[in-house]
Amino acid sequence: MTMVAGRMIPNKHVVIALTYIYGIGKSTAKKICVDTKIDENINLSKLTESELQKLRDAVGQYMVEGDLRRHVNVSIKELMDKGCYRGKRHRAGLPVRGQKTKTNASTCKKRKRR
Repeated sequence: MTMVAGRMIPNKHVVIALTYIYGIGKSTAKKICVDTKIDENINLSKLTESELQKLRDAVGQYMVEGDLRRHVNVSIKELMDKGCYRGKRHRAGLPVRGQKTKTNASTCKKRKRR
């Protein structure tokens, strides 16, 4: 296990391992590998310390983990404070993006445990 962006990521192929970081998907992971000139198919455990540092620097340029989670939560709170339709749906715990609720959305509509 290697520490990148404040998160322990497993010793898998570099592209797959980077997706364990919140905010980095497969396309972003591939872009990071191309930018740092690291082969996507090498296991993370076989990288040298200088390559790992390049990887950490490249990931540091993106908004990931705690900063991204905080940004998303603040955005949702702003919607709820405005009282717009999406904010009301968030507050009520219902689907936000126009899905029907008559037959689906049972996981959203279940009674919240507190």
